[in-house]
Amino acid sequence: MQGPEFNLDFKPAHGEAVIVADGVQRITVNNPGPFTFHGTNTYIVGRRSVAVVDPGPEDEAHFHALMAALDGREVTHIAVSHTHRDHSPLARRLKAETGAIIVAEGPHRAARPLHEGETNPFAESSDMQFVPDIALAEGARVEGDGWSLTAVTTPGHTANHIAFALDGAGILFSADHVMAWATSIVAPPDGAMADYMASLDKLLLRDDRLYLPGHGGPVTEPGAFVRALKAHRKMRERAVLERLRAGDRKIPDMVKVIYASTDPRLHGAAALSLLAHIEDLIEQGRVETDGPPSLFGEYRLAGGGA
Repeated sequence: MQGPEFNLDFKPAHGEAVIVADGVQRITVNNPGPFTFHGTNTYIVGRRSVAVVDPGPEDEAHFHALMAALDGREVTHIAVSHTHRDHSPLARRLKAETGAIIVAEGPHRAARPLHEGETNPFAESSDMQFVPDIALAEGARVEGDGWSLTAVTTPGHTANHIAFALDGAGILFSADHVMAWATSIVAPPDGAMADYMASLDKLLLRDDRLYLPGHGGPVTEPGAFVRALKAHRKMRERAVLERLRAGDRKIPDMVKVIYASTDPRLHGAAALSLLAHIEDLIEQGRVETDGPPSLFGEYRLAGGGA
């Protein structure tokens, strides 16, 4: 199976409330970038009283656009998918303004402990102040006037990543786990490839008809797209093994070949993605290294395999 066909056709309509499904509006923050595409998507779910999914960064224009779109409606819940700074910080201001309850999987945490001397490259991108009012486990439900959201834990991009299913609608707010425009960044120690792949498998057991992601437009054929994402990650895994067979020992050398056609601005993220694959391959017993795996470590096939 080939990798996914990404869809870059997306009109963000920054600051405007766009109807994307029955009872669902989207407002896109004007924070474009190589990791955010055209900006972060905030969703309003419901009619008379509503939930806000992923309120976004602490951005003055976005806050006023969101309040204008709410148009005086009661906000009962603020649902946060994960604690990167483009998704969660505005939750605090929105709660202070509306009195809504903040729900999420939990505070920010790494997928594994830091190794000695290791720094977290995404530390500054993480909202360490975030604490939900209610921590949601798999299958937990929050309800409002004519809507309910069910938690679908999807660790991988971050350890606390969670998607929200709009019950009875076949819609999943997939946040940064699955997006139509690009693959999700899985970067240790914030994220873990084994967790990410397990979360893809979890989604394949569902029958959602539409994903509304954290960046870009909808995923309209979720099953086929998730299968293609899984195939893409397996292809990357094979590419790592092939580079090791070819004699590469370090991640920067692998990045030059595997990501030769990728925007150089993303090579740092690509290196972290390869590290995530290598950590998973080490856990599988297929790759070896001396000491803990790192961006600057040296790697070899397990058992001197060819």
